Amino acid sequence: MLKSDLSFSYPEHLVATEPRSVSRVMFVNGGVPQEVTTQYILTQIRPNDILVVNETKVIPARIYSECGLEILFIENQQGNQWQVLCPARKWPKGQKLILPDGVTVSLVKTGLPQTVETSRAIDVSYFIKHGDMPLPPYIQEARSERRSRFEDQGNYQTDWAEQLGSLAAPTASLHFSASDLDKVRSRGAEVVKICLHVGLGTFLPIHSDNLDDHVMHSESVAIDAEAWQSILETKKRGGDVWALGSTVTRALESMALGHFELKGDTYVGQTDLFIRPGFEYQIVSVLMTNFHQPESTLVAMVMAFAGVENMKTNYQWAIDRHFRLFSYGDLSVWKR
Repeated sequence: MLKSDLSFSYPEHLVATEPRSVSRVMFVNGGVPQEVTTQYILTQIRPNDILVVNETKVIPARIYSECGLEILFIENQQGNQWQVLCPARKWPKGQKLILPDGVTVSLVKTGLPQTVETSRAIDVSYFIKHGDMPLPPYIQEARSERRSRFEDQGNYQTDWAEQLGSLAAPTASLHFSASDLDKVRSRGAEVVKICLHVGLGTFLPIHSDNLDDHVMHSESVAIDAEAWQSILETKKRGGDVWALGSTVTRALESMALGHFELKGDTYVGQTDLFIRPGFEYQIVSVLMTNFHQPESTLVAMVMAFAGVENMKTNYQWAIDRHFRLFSYGDLSVWKR
């Protein structure tokens, strides 16, 4: 399959630059779309079902240098070296950049991602004090603002964010509150939390023309053994597994393929699973996810779940009705 097979067009004004107070939802059941509310979706989760959410928490890991160059710190490699994303072509050759609190940083290796070295050790506490919420570039462009806003500190974090480690929010969860999870439980359904820390595997663009040549970067996952048992029991009794987001979907389907190791009472490991058309889903019955960018791995995941033409037809249905797109946009719910 080619990257171009994941393409579709949309008007730029539909790119959401901030969340709605009330989200619109495209619910696709049997291939037929309808517009519903988030509260209606909650009523469709039956007592026999289970809802799975991601409790990862976003690190404000985007740091700006004194000269205005932005660096997204991804992962500490060894010592003071970090894997990052930055506009390396704008980095003054051989120059160390000055970051907040007197930290200097030098470019060690170009490519995608890049490697930099800081003058002293930095950690999560440094990012919390000096960092910017790592909003996607398309929101920055649509706003004509490079830095995040104060309200993004809350808007770009889920109600149940607990485990610091993500470089992007699991955005499907932004449509719901903790009280919504209580409503699901009150109907007799189960709610369980897993953790996938969002990284390059989720948001790095596809650069190869052929999808077979795309390299997925690994992301860290933790799934409580008791939660996994509940999911398996739900499947066994004929209930639906509702996955709130693409990250939950990748984690659960990776778990079914045996990607993780049981340590104590938790399955842990890394996943580089690239879900694309032809993939056979074993766990997820209902995929709840935002509208994603064309030619992305996330669009490939939706196509694998719903079918290529079905996904394109229903995306066009939503675009024609001015649904808002991407991270701060509206929600799509796909039932197999």
